[in-house]
Amino acid sequence: MINRSIYVEQLKKFRNQPIIKVLTGPRRSGKSSILKLYIEELNRLKIPELSIYHLNFESFEWADIAVADKLYAWFKARLHKDEQAYLLLDEIQEVENWEKAINSLMIDFKVDLVITGSNSKLLSSELATFLAGRYVEIPVFTLSFKESLIFRKAFGNYEETSSEKAFDHYLALGGFPILYTFPFQEDAAYKIILDIYASAILRDTVQRFGIRDVELLERLVRFIMDNVGQKFSAKSIADYFKSQQRKLDINTIYNYLSALESAFIIYRTPRYDIRGKELLKTFEKFYISDHGLIQAVLGKRPHLISGILENIVCLELMRRGYKVKVGKLDEIEVDFVAEKADEKLYIQVAYRMDEPSTLERERKPLLQIADNYPKYIFTMDERLSGNTDGIINRFIPEFLLSDDF
Repeated sequence: MINRSIYVEQLKKFRNQPIIKVLTGPRRSGKSSILKLYIEELNRLKIPELSIYHLNFESFEWADIAVADKLYAWFKARLHKDEQAYLLLDEIQEVENWEKAINSLMIDFKVDLVITGSNSKLLSSELATFLAGRYVEIPVFTLSFKESLIFRKAFGNYEETSSEKAFDHYLALGGFPILYTFPFQEDAAYKIILDIYASAILRDTVQRFGIRDVELLERLVRFIMDNVGQKFSAKSIADYFKSQQRKLDINTIYNYLSALESAFIIYRTPRYDIRGKELLKTFEKFYISDHGLIQAVLGKRPHLISGILENIVCLELMRRGYKVKVGKLDEIEVDFVAEKADEKLYIQVAYRMDEPSTLERERKPLLQIADNYPKYIFTMDERLSGNTDGIINRFIPEFLLSDDF
């Protein structure tokens, strides 16, 4: 298996501590494989195999313990109170009232517990209630550009080429790991992505939240994809649907957006008033959990390239542990304000800088920010490099392959 060290290292960091490790993320992003990688790490540490329990609740093998009391009873019959055990429970949300069993196992036994789930609402709300202060959430994303190259080389379907051509491949397909285990043609790859999309919509959104109008939900998803990188509000969405002779009230929009977020189909980035240093409640931006979904669902649309690049940069910042917001400075917008610990970064993302007016437009918001935190322009224009007036220019594929800024 190919090591995704960014996640395995986080699991190792909390090993044998009384903290539940919660891997969350979209379907087919690699959560189950990360559990297997953690098992390999435990094996390297000479942990006895009989002390490691790996249950995937999407498998029919575990269908008879799909409720909390049976899950607890199953482990109670096998665990010893004073012996360290390692419990890796995949897609735990399939177990009814699972959080009660998890809470009891943590109290009654000496366990290192890792769980995964494809629904953030379940994992956040129930854990906050039953396990406050005793869990850490580790978000899992689809492959980064750097990871995609590692996968392609490992599976023998990568020819040495420029980073820009390799990035074109990544730009076209996105980062679902399965796409890099075999040299799929684009049409076959998009069929796989659409299957993943359908599963996320039907299982993690429609069924779990009892959404009746599936067609309207999918229209909303397509609207978000077609406006990736653009800010909008629930009212502006409602106005759009009204112009299409479809009625969708604002409360329903909020419910649908919340369901899509919970299923990790979209990520919400709030707006942040840079001058006032406060979050704003309207005109957020939404990004897609993998940019390959956009092209699989909508087809290739050249006018979306800037938004897709923003999507890629946003997810990369999140992978690196940054909290990402959309910056507002008076009437001007900054694509991203990224914060982590004492770090803060201001970032503009642009496709090309062929016209001086484009360069000026991207530089203007950054030049007006008065503080001394780093400021960047990320672009696909290789001609721009270095530091100009305190603004650092970065070639996007180069940034994605680097370990820092």
